[in-house]
Amino acid sequence: MILVGLGGAIGALLRYIISEYIKPLKAEKRIIFPVATWLINMTGSFLLGILYGLDLSSQLWLLLGVGFCGGYTTFSTFGKEVIDLLMDKQWQIAFRYVITSVILSIVAVWIGITMVHLFS
Repeated sequence: MILVGLGGAIGALLRYIISEYIKPLKAEKRIIFPVATWLINMTGSFLLGILYGLDLSSQLWLLLGVGFCGGYTTFSTFGKEVIDLLMDKQWQIAFRYVITSVILSIVAVWIGITMVHLFS
């Protein structure tokens, strides 16, 4: 449990830092699409695929796979942002966000696993 908590805390902190960094860039360019959450979920999915492909020990998996990737990625924020887009009648952006998030996160995991197998 300590490993999961430690990894989760580090992952959540990194997610916060990235979100805060992207926020002014997004505002400056008047971007409606939730770039930060999308980018975090894609990179987290890719990393999870790499970790899964590495066949880590149970302790490392708890720290990095369950803890870090679980704290870093965010399904709840994704859900809130979809609702926000729908309430703002941004139908196309909401649709693109849902489709690309779900499909590309699965593809990112697969690419991560495949890369480990190709380079090991």
